[in-house]
Amino acid sequence: MCRNTLLIGYSESSFIKTSGNKFVRDGRPFYFNGFNAYWLMTTASNSTTRYKVSDVFSEASKNGMNVARAWAFSDGGSYSPLQTYPGNYNQQTFSGLDFVVAEAKKYGIYLILSLVNNWNDYGGKKQYVEWGRSKGQSLKNDDEFFTNSVVKGFYKNNVKTVLTRYNTITKLAYEDDPTILAWELINEPHCESDLSGNTFQNWVAEMSGYVKSIDRNHLVEIGLEGYYGESKKSVNPNGYIVGTDFISNSRVPTVDFTTIHIYGEQ
Repeated sequence: MCRNTLLIGYSESSFIKTSGNKFVRDGRPFYFNGFNAYWLMTTASNSTTRYKVSDVFSEASKNGMNVARAWAFSDGGSYSPLQTYPGNYNQQTFSGLDFVVAEAKKYGIYLILSLVNNWNDYGGKKQYVEWGRSKGQSLKNDDEFFTNSVVKGFYKNNVKTVLTRYNTITKLAYEDDPTILAWELINEPHCESDLSGNTFQNWVAEMSGYVKSIDRNHLVEIGLEGYYGESKKSVNPNGYIVGTDFISNSRVPTVDFTTIHIYGEQ
């Protein structure tokens, strides 16, 4: 379905919602054709490469695409950090994210924005655990990202900062901008220190609820790859389990929809 058809009846105040097993906008079904572009924020933070963001949105729009997924994180000493350490932000990178949201709006593209990485790239949960250790926390492994109260506090503070960010271009707080389709809690979470799935299940319930306590406008999803838990591990590739459970995680009441990640070329 082409983008012009999708935009019939569209108003700029339209937040994407769910109704049963469908996405809706203004009470009508919303169909999407999307793409992944994790690099948008860091690219837009550099004035000499910002044009690439406009170009990709322009091409996507011309080809009927209307949703993009991107990082809203870059933690610690990573490339173009957004959060240099807990509570301290690089405004140049934040202005890059402002630009991404503004350009997406211009081209009629909705955004799914991820809030932290499971992997070490762009900081990830490892960076949060290192910050915890620097504050005197005795942390055995990176999975204590999901359980340590100090580290969880760092994550919550970052979530609040991003969700309530006032966009210097659109003059809207992110929480009030319908250009954002959803917040993603964490990219491709694993918690292999607790394969029962209980640790991660508790974290999802806590953090999805926290996001909703700040922002009731937007949808929330987890960022799952699609692994089942112990009870259905035979369905997973090679019976591999990672401490998440596609079914139970997705049933948390404050999670609006779920995802799977497909790497077809591998």
